Amino acid sequence: MERRGVATVSLSCAWSITQSVSPPRAVFLDFPLGRTAGPPGDKALQGRILLDALNTLETMEEPGEIRALPHRWPNGDGWKERARHPPAKANEASIDDRVGRSPTPQYQIEEDRTAAQSRLAAGGCPDCVFLAEGA
Repeated sequence: MERRGVATVSLSCAWSITQSVSPPRAVFLDFPLGRTAGPPGDKALQGRILLDALNTLETMEEPGEIRALPHRWPNGDGWKERARHPPAKANEASIDDRVGRSPTPQYQIEEDRTAAQSRLAAGGCPDCVFLAEGA
C-alpha cells in the first residue's frame, strides 16, 4: 500500500515486536495483546484510538517511527499481572478470554464474506480487498 502512495499506520500492543518488523509508522497502546483498539464493545474509546492513530499520519516523518498514544486500559493495569502469570496447573482456567485464531478468514456479517469473496474472485488482493472500487 505504501508503494502505491497510501500512507499506513499500524496499531501495536507489543513495542519490541513492532520495532523489530519496522513498519512505516506505528502507534503503541499499553493494552493487553489482542485488544489493541480497546475493550470489546467500547466504541467510544475505539473511535478515539482510531482517530488518534490516523492523525499521526500528519506528523510522523521518520520511517519506522513508533509513537505511544496516551490512552489507558479502562480497568487499570491489573491485566499486566495476570498476563505475566498464566495458570500454574493445566486444569486451572486461563485468564485469556480472546477468541482463538483460525486459518480461515472470519467475518462479522455474511455481507462482508460475500463482498470479499467476490473481490477475490475478480483478482483482488487477499490482504486489501477493501481497496476495491465501490468499497
